[in-house]
Amino acid sequence: VQLQASGGGLVQPGGSLRLSCAASGGSNAFTVMGWYRQAPGKHRDLVASIVSSGSTNYADAVKGRFTISRDIRKRTMYLQMNSLKPEDTAVYYCNGKRGYASYWGQGTQVTVSS
Repeated sequence: VQLQASGGGLVQPGGSLRLSCAASGGSNAFTVMGWYRQAPGKHRDLVASIVSSGSTNYADAVKGRFTISRDIRKRTMYLQMNSLKPEDTAVYYCNGKRGYASYWGQGTQVTVSS
């Protein structure tokens, strides 16, 4: 199973970006998928997650600004990021869990700066 993250880039404060995470290989859907981010010198933290039922969970720092979603048929997860702030700058990683297995995408850089 491979996860391919895309959609990062440079955006001004207040702007928007949409990240995508496409899964390939394997035949079973993930039970939980999530977006994590890691800023320089900091730990990798959970940003948002979504389970197979569609229930979502968000870090307090992004509630009301970010929206996670998934298209099971396309095997793709998204993170819509609005009202971006400089403190959102980080490498964003997607993750999928299935049973005891955990899979990571390669990361995509998001930079929020004027």
